[in-house]
Amino acid sequence: MSVTQQQVLDSLSRIKSPRGVALTNANVLSTISASDGKVFFSINVDAAEARAWESVRAEAEAAVRAIPGVTTAMVALTAERKPGAAPPPPPTPSRGTPGVQPVHAHKPPQGGASPMARQSEIPGVAAVIAVASGKGGVGKSTTALNLALGLRDLGLRVGLLDADIYGPSVPRLTGLREKPALNDARKMIPLRRYGLAIMSIGFLVEEETAMIWRGPMVMSAVTQMLRDVEWGELDVLVVDMPPGTGDAQLTLAQNVPLKGAVIISTPQDLSLIDARRGLAMFRKVNVPVLGIVENMSYFQCPHCGTKSDIFGHGGARHEAEKLGVPFLGEIPLHMAIRASSDAGNPVVDSEPGGPHAAIYRAIAGQVRDQLKGVIAAA
Repeated sequence: MSVTQQQVLDSLSRIKSPRGVALTNANVLSTISASDGKVFFSINVDAAEARAWESVRAEAEAAVRAIPGVTTAMVALTAERKPGAAPPPPPTPSRGTPGVQPVHAHKPPQGGASPMARQSEIPGVAAVIAVASGKGGVGKSTTALNLALGLRDLGLRVGLLDADIYGPSVPRLTGLREKPALNDARKMIPLRRYGLAIMSIGFLVEEETAMIWRGPMVMSAVTQMLRDVEWGELDVLVVDMPPGTGDAQLTLAQNVPLKGAVIISTPQDLSLIDARRGLAMFRKVNVPVLGIVENMSYFQCPHCGTKSDIFGHGGARHEAEKLGVPFLGEIPLHMAIRASSDAGNPVVDSEPGGPHAAIYRAIAGQVRDQLKGVIAAA
């Protein structure tokens, strides 16, 4: 059954704002995205009134979830402080759906408390690691998936979360097109392929859908995919981050105690400058950097085997040495990796005995060795 924007608006019209006005007439609703049973929108209010609106957000989400045909509903409370206004008091924890919490922009920590104080473990998951890059187009998603498969080949129970809200690649890289089901606790059940538990925002929206979301919606989406997914028992959850150093990265770092980050770069200077920024961000929020991977390190001719340094060579290794972090390895620019990725058959699984799978497994082995204590303790 298809759900329309009008059905959502009709449902929200029965909810009153703190001033007694119908929610649909309160001039606080963002554009409503309703497609294939998935509904997303935000409620945008002034931060000074945020506490009064938290119960409204929960009521709105419950009302939308009750519409026949709705399988997923995500409602974010965006509370922005007007220039010159005093910061709002700390919000009372919402009693709404777990995993979708109100987000307050520009709110400094109260009483000197660190934003990291909000961190909590994901039940059943021993270690969460981020795969990140300072810029797009460096092969981060392909590396994240093959790294996860390499960890699987080392005997670990592995999950993969595609947190790239604006450009999710994992559905295409894995060939998965299904929609996640909900269990009795209304948590999403991750899809499974290649022995991995996999979740992506791309499973919830159509591939052609433009994700024109403000920061708080991105933050709520990342939180929901961390908390409202039944991950089960995992040794490692690999998170494919969006490029850059924005809201998604900070949300992840503040939400769960990350056990480490892997930085992906290409050899040229421009990519290394952006990778340096990404590394600095993780250090600033006290996330260990597990190492740097040089992707597209060289081009290897599939006919004669000759290596050509199209983007230069060794830049990431030199950067790792300069910054005092491990250099995890070099991955070539090769047609086999590109073709298998486009076909939804990652090279570690489609050519397990090949040289490229061996490179990814070697990188995975170094990551596994740095996480041994954490996994063993869990």
